[in-house]
Amino acid sequence: MLKTEFLTVGKLSPSRVAICSLTDRTQPQLTDDVRRALSAVDLDCVLTIGYLQPFLEERASLFDTTGTTERPDVLAAKLLEGRVGILMEGSPFALVVPRLLIESVQTLDDYSLKPWYATFLRWVKYVAILLSIFLPAFYVAVSIHHSELLDRTLLLLLTKAEANEPLSLPTEAIGTLLMYELIREAGLRLPKVVGGAVSIVGGLIIGDAAVASGLVSTPMLTVTAIAVTSGFIVPDLNPALTILRLGCILIGGMFGLCGLSLCLTALCMELCRTEIFTYPLTAPLAPFTPKAMRDVAYRQGWKRMGKGGFAVGKLRK
Repeated sequence: MLKTEFLTVGKLSPSRVAICSLTDRTQPQLTDDVRRALSAVDLDCVLTIGYLQPFLEERASLFDTTGTTERPDVLAAKLLEGRVGILMEGSPFALVVPRLLIESVQTLDDYSLKPWYATFLRWVKYVAILLSIFLPAFYVAVSIHHSELLDRTLLLLLTKAEANEPLSLPTEAIGTLLMYELIREAGLRLPKVVGGAVSIVGGLIIGDAAVASGLVSTPMLTVTAIAVTSGFIVPDLNPALTILRLGCILIGGMFGLCGLSLCLTALCMELCRTEIFTYPLTAPLAPFTPKAMRDVAYRQGWKRMGKGGFAVGKLRK
C-alpha cells in the first residue's frame, strides 16, 4: 500500500514535502531515517528539491547517493523496489533514496528493448565510463613513462605529432579539457536558439585553430574528444567523471601506469565505503548479490526477471 507523509521545511517560506513509500516493500527504518533527516533541515526557504539533497547524504562524495527523476514511471519503479520517494510542491523533480551506482547505466527504455541489445548497450556504457576517466591519463602516462609499450609505427606517429608542441603532455591535455568546458558552458548559458550553433562553431574553429597553430596535437585532441563524448553516455556521472579525468591526468603524468593503478584502487575503495542510511552505493556488486546480476552483468528477459523482483531492502547492512 502506498503511504504518503507530509512535512514542512523552510522557516521564512514554508514548503510542503511528501515522503512516499510502499508499506509492504520499504524497510520502516529507511522511512524513519529519511523523515529524521528532512526534519533536521534548517533553511529559511527551499526553492527547489535539490536543496534537500545535502541533508540526506551522510558524507561528502563525488558520487550522488540520492537519485533525481522527473518521470513518474521511474519513480513508480523505484518505489516497487523498496525505495523512498520525496516530492515537493512547486518542483517537477523527485528524489529517490537510496541511489545505487549501477543505476547510472540503467534506463527505463532498456526494458523495452530486446534483452540481447539491452545487454550490449549496458556494456557500451561500462566501457564508456572507463574511457571517460582513464583514456587521456593512459595516453599521457604511456607517452611519457612507458613508450616501449607502443607499436613502432604508432610510436613514430605520436613522436612526430608531439615533436613541435610547446607544452608538456599533461598541460596540453588539461588545457584541451578546460577549453572544452568553456565551450560547453557557453552553449548551456546562451539561449537555445544560438547555444547549439555557438558550441558547434566554437568547437570547430577553436579546435582547428589550436591544431594549426601547434598548441595542441591531433592525437591529443582525438583522445580528449573520445573521453568527453564517452562521458555524455552516462550523464548522471558526468560531473564526477570530469573531476576524476583531470585528477587522473596529473597522476598519470607524474607516476605513469603505476600511479593510475593506485588511483583506480583508491577509487574502488572510496566507492565501497560510500553509503546512505547503511545502504552501500556499490550494491549489488559489493556486497555481491548473484541474483541481481541478471540486471547488471546482462539484462534478462521479462519472463524470467519478473519472477521475484530485486528488493533494495535486502541490501541493508
